Parts: sequence; structure tokens; C-alpha cells
Amino acid sequence: MKLISTIMIKRRFARPLLAGTLLALAAQASAATLPGEGVKVLPLQNSIAEETFQTLLVSKALQKLGYDVQPIKEVAPPTANIAIANGDATFVADHWNPLHADFYKNAGGDAKLSRKGVYSDNAAQGYLIDKATATKYKITNISQFADPKIAKLFDTDGDGKADLTGCDPGWGCEAVIEHQLTAYKLRDTVTHKQGSYAALIADTLTRFKEGKPVFYYTWTPYWVSAQLRPGRDVVWLEVPFSSLPGEQAKLDTKLPNGKNYGFVVNKQQIVANKKFVEDNPAAGKLFEVMQLPISDISAQNMRMNAGENKPADIERHTNGWIKGHQKTFDSWIAQALAAARK
Repeated sequence: MKLISTIMIKRRFARPLLAGTLLALAAQASAATLPGEGVKVLPLQNSIAEETFQTLLVSKALQKLGYDVQPIKEVAPPTANIAIANGDATFVADHWNPLHADFYKNAGGDAKLSRKGVYSDNAAQGYLIDKATATKYKITNISQFADPKIAKLFDTDGDGKADLTGCDPGWGCEAVIEHQLTAYKLRDTVTHKQGSYAALIADTLTRFKEGKPVFYYTWTPYWVSAQLRPGRDVVWLEVPFSSLPGEQAKLDTKLPNGKNYGFVVNKQQIVANKKFVEDNPAAGKLFEVMQLPISDISAQNMRMNAGENKPADIERHTNGWIKGHQKTFDSWIAQALAAARK
């Protein structure tokens, strides 16, 4: 009886142990079949902290596929395209098309880079001024800044010229602004203020709160348009005609409603090293199918502007987005895994 009891006890404990072992082996086998196992990935992004969220989301999806994703490195768009084309980095999730078209072409274009799918659509940009000044002086078009009297209203440093809160060198938008200042004959009356956009726009916001005229460039998705609301606090300025530099030169910036704000509505795409995409069809498919609503980016950016801007905050925001959109996230992974099996 004692022997039988001992055998029964051993069997009773053996079953869960066996089941646990099988589960562990299954998990190991599953991990071993992940397409990204043993493959390092280096993501790049612009220095704009608000673009970390969308970059981190791609990184987390790649990790789900088994890729060894390295910490994100901040690099200006022209350099990022070259680094990715040369294989020194893997992808960037904040490529604006057509704003960054020259960077893409100069780095080797389709021969060295891949940009399939649209990660986030309808990214707008342009020039704005406060509504009070626009209404009082009937300002609707940036060409009116050629008038020294109009320009002087937006002078912040006492030199008589309008001071435009502009775009950081290397972002792409600065090339458009510089081109248009010449095209619209504004060189004598407008100064393009560049440096740290975050600092410049903070000063612009302070001036607005003090009731002073403001003149600035911005884009969406970004938190600025939630603080300075177009149509209520500020107004978009039109341009006299379409005029863009480089690869965008032949593009018409006029919108279907007849308005022309001087910039093409952009698509944000994931740009990756072409050879990496060819060697890693799972990652390639992931880059192609991921889609992030512009409203979700804006909402996350607003949380950053409200003070939740530390790396741990952005990590939490990204994990929260995944949890709230689990079916969508899982569908990306499923499509990527299916591509790896073909």
C-alpha cells in the first residue's frame, strides 16, 4: 500500500511538472520561430521629442516579432536618410513625404531605401498669426508682409522687420521657408528666426498670452495648435501662389477648397534600409501596414505638453495605446508573421 501511495503521489506531481515543461518547450519553440530573432535594429528619429511616441510604437511591434531593437538615436533627417541607406541604421518613422523628398533622393532613393505604406496621413503645416491682429488689419496673405507697416506689427527685436518663429535647420521645413521668403519678396521685411523651435514657440505663446501679435510656422500633429487654436485664437495665412524648392518644385499647394497655405499636405511614412526589408519580409510588411491616426499623435503630444514628457511617460503612453488598440496591434503582427512564412 505504501509503495502504491508513493507511486500515486509521484504521478500526481509529475502531471503538472510535465505540463509545465511542455508549455516551456512550446514557448521556446515559438520564440525560436520568431522572424526577428538575432537581428539587431537601430531606430532613428528627429530631435523633436514629440516624435518619440510613433517611433517607439514601431520599435515595440518589432520586438514582438523577435527583433533586438536598440535604443532610439536622435539624428537630423538629412543625416538619418544617409545612415539608413548605408546600413548604419535601420529605420525612421517620421519621414515626411514630400517635405523630405530631397533627403530621400540624395541618400539613394528607391535603390537604397524603402518607404511603402502610409504610417500617418494628413500632416499640415504653414504660417499663422493671431486672430486679433489679422482682423484689425485685414491680414489674410503672407504677401502683405512686404508692406513695412504690416511687418512692423510683428517686430519683436526692434529692427522694424517681422520676426517669424521658424523652422530648425535640417528639418526640411526651413528650406521651404527660405525659398518662399525670396519667392514672395519678403527678405527686406521678414526675419526667419531659427534655433530651438521649442524655445522659440514657447516665447511666441508667452507673447500671445500677453496680448501681443504673433507670427509663426507650425505643423500638425503637434501640440501648438491645441494651445493656439486656428480659427479661434489664430488664423492660417495664405500665400500668393505655389512655390516650393527641389523635388517639390512642380507641386501645387492649393487645396480643393481653393485655399493655398504654401505647403503640401504630407504623408508620414516609415523609411527603412532596402536590403534590411528584403532580408526581413516580416519587418517590411510591418512597416507597410502600420497606421497611426493623426489625432492619436496629437493627443499624446498634448499629454507631453502638459508635463508627461519623460521617457517613462512616453513608454507608458505607448503601452497604453497598444492596450487600447490591441486588435489592431495584433493584426499588424499577424500580417508580418504571415509575410515571413511566404
